[in-house]
Amino acid sequence: MKISYHGHSVVKVEANGKTILFDPFISDNGNTDLDADTVEADVILLTHGHNDHVGDTFDIAKRTDAQIVAPFELATYLGNKGLNAHPMYIGGGHEFDFGHVKFTQAFHGSSYTEEDGTIVYTGMPTGILLTIDGKTIYHAGDTGLFSDMKLIGERNDIDLAFLPIGDNFTMGPDDALTAAEWLKAKQVVPIHYNTFDLINQDGEGYAKKVRPGKGAALEPGESIEL
Repeated sequence: MKISYHGHSVVKVEANGKTILFDPFISDNGNTDLDADTVEADVILLTHGHNDHVGDTFDIAKRTDAQIVAPFELATYLGNKGLNAHPMYIGGGHEFDFGHVKFTQAFHGSSYTEEDGTIVYTGMPTGILLTIDGKTIYHAGDTGLFSDMKLIGERNDIDLAFLPIGDNFTMGPDDALTAAEWLKAKQVVPIHYNTFDLINQDGEGYAKKVRPGKGAALEPGESIEL
């Protein structure tokens, strides 16, 4: 299985003949290698409703007929726009034809801002556990540090964790190091940093501080094989 990072919180998983995109913020992302007009997706997994995570979901899903999996209110909002959206919520899991998805808690906010400035409530923010082809990937979404990450680590054998380190809006590097320790993931990749000046961080420096050999700072377009 090939897992690639594409700037901000965009992650692509290619396994079992499926392409799965997490939080495809592409068009307005100056730190990505993807093109929203050509990227392929069978599935789009959304952690929450902020525009820098929903991103290009509308256009990609319309072009590719991708199935969207999102928190209930966000899925309902997208479904009302004519998209194929499967609603889930924190603590719930579901077996799809591409793998098993379980939503975890995250401490953040969640709303979508429309072009006219209208703010739409899109439910609680989440993290996502994706188990596919015998491997478990944890995408923490946008979150601060919370002690139940210990429980997530104890109850799941996490092969790869994507953790935000940008600070200001999410965990900073120090809290993300604690998160990495609690989650006990075999490998940790920092996300949600260097997209805007306000969240500039040293990804390589963070990765080196994770348990020896367990951290990897990926440049947009770089990948890991599991």
